[in-house]
Amino acid sequence: MTGPTVPRDTEAEPAAGWAPTPALGRAVLLAGLLLVAGVLLGRVDLIVLAAPFALGTAYALRRRPTALPQVWITQGDGGPLVEGGDVAAAVSVGNPDTVDYDLVVMRTRVSPWLRVERAGFARDEVVDSGPPSATPETGATTQGFGGRRSVADRPFVTSVPIGAAVDLGLAGKALRWGRHPVGPAGARVATAGGLLVSRAVITEPVRVRVYPRTEPFEAVEAMPRAAGLVGAHHSRRPGEGGELAGVRVFAPGDRLRRIDWRVSLRARQLHVAATLSDRDAEVVVLLDVLAEAGRSGGVDGAASVLDTTVRATAAIAEHYLHRGDRVSLLEYGPAARRLRPAAGRRQYLTVLEWLLDVRVHPSAHEPYDQVFGPQLLSSDALVVVLTPLLDERSAQMLARLARGGRFVVAVDTLPTDLASPKDRGWAEVAYRLWRLDREIMIGQLREHGVPVVRWAGAGSLDQVLRDVARLATAPRVGGR
Repeated sequence: MTGPTVPRDTEAEPAAGWAPTPALGRAVLLAGLLLVAGVLLGRVDLIVLAAPFALGTAYALRRRPTALPQVWITQGDGGPLVEGGDVAAAVSVGNPDTVDYDLVVMRTRVSPWLRVERAGFARDEVVDSGPPSATPETGATTQGFGGRRSVADRPFVTSVPIGAAVDLGLAGKALRWGRHPVGPAGARVATAGGLLVSRAVITEPVRVRVYPRTEPFEAVEAMPRAAGLVGAHHSRRPGEGGELAGVRVFAPGDRLRRIDWRVSLRARQLHVAATLSDRDAEVVVLLDVLAEAGRSGGVDGAASVLDTTVRATAAIAEHYLHRGDRVSLLEYGPAARRLRPAAGRRQYLTVLEWLLDVRVHPSAHEPYDQVFGPQLLSSDALVVVLTPLLDERSAQMLARLARGGRFVVAVDTLPTDLASPKDRGWAEVAYRLWRLDREIMIGQLREHGVPVVRWAGAGSLDQVLRDVARLATAPRVGGR
């Protein structure tokens, strides 16, 4: 792996970053004792025995190292990485010195959500030095490389010749969405026949972006209101569309191809077929990040509330963006992050990138004003709220949106297999009471006009979308 050339700052201090090993101390001590004893006792044999140690040490130290090793981490160029996909990375050690590195001990940390299954060395072409980001930190230590044991956690040993680089390739599987670090990585080098050792050289970690895996999702075309200029949803406004609205008298500006000749001949006056315009809709996906429940088992295991929320958001956004609608994202929490509404493939990629930073933010304050205060939701938007309904503030938020005339659909993201507490005493009874209280809260939300449906992938929102669209088109009682 060839890297750009960087200046060798360590040449100004040849001994900086290098320390003698116990082997050098033993060799010097043994040679010195034999020489002193031979001189004092007048024994030539002791001087002869000391000669190999002295000459060997001098020969090994004839060329001392002047530069510390270069360490950097690179990520494989395999395109966008999705949950369950293969991940590849490499930890590289370069030798910018004029002497060989007899022994290199490398070690790296890897996120537990990146399961490294294979690791091996590959020797690259001659290089001058590593990239600038790999500038060694001579004061760093190797502590902190312990922890979870896996293929990537154990130390790897190799040698690096002059002006070359060795790559430790890491290959495995991405188990969960998010930004997962590979590193920090460290290396220590022994040279001069093992008589000198470098200090630990540490490099910063590289974040591997793993996008959520979108479940197959389809929904009916029912939409409360279509408010854009062009799209796939039938609106109630006249315009150039495919839905017939009736026949009316010809007016200036009408297209000739819209003339209904049968009606015109009977009425002896030109009539045209009136149609309803096809418009796009705005979908706002609101993520409740006030609470978390369940334990994430990765792509092949159990899903926590956050896992279900992120994957469902990606699936809903992909579905509506593919149909030409505008999608925006909001976080219901103290951070109040938001993604502006837009359409198209670029918006979908932006949604996936935005979802990588979703985190649970418990807060004792009511975040409603932070989320909906300065920015008002469009009155025609469909608001899909993904919430576990674990916090009473979430239910109050849904009720306030419904009372404000918004078209709201609540999606329950609480895992169905959430285990009850196994402690003795009243834990089981308290859990059953909590479940009962939660069901009562869901019933009250439905009485306020907020449909609550459990997330089940494709088709899980069909019925509630039909109900919301039917309510939106129903005549209002009392002129309100």
